[in-house]
Amino acid sequence: MRVLFDQGVPAPLRSFLDEQVDTCHERGWSHLSNGDLIFKAESEYDVFVTTDKNLRYQQNLKNRKIAILVLPTTRWPILKPHGPLIGSAAKSLQSGDFEEWTLPA
Repeated sequence: MRVLFDQGVPAPLRSFLDEQVDTCHERGWSHLSNGDLIFKAESEYDVFVTTDKNLRYQQNLKNRKIAILVLPTTRWPILKPHGPLIGSAAKSLQSGDFEEWTLPA
């Protein structure tokens, strides 16, 4: 499985995934709009991780092959303790899934 992190997703989160993880910045895709980014990413990646909570309202996500995981924050100190859960959530996604991950209570 190949995973792409959007801008704002803390790069250290990749240590909780046993998969190949790239960032938009590393790929030189930081300038792409969300629609173009998702279109380009789905030809090379299985999962797109983002913090853009408005993505589902801004883009038509029907019939997409890439799975999308939306995180609730960009703040690494908040996400770090939940890294294993986030990693498990990303690994469990199937093609075309869309999941808004929430912090455990």
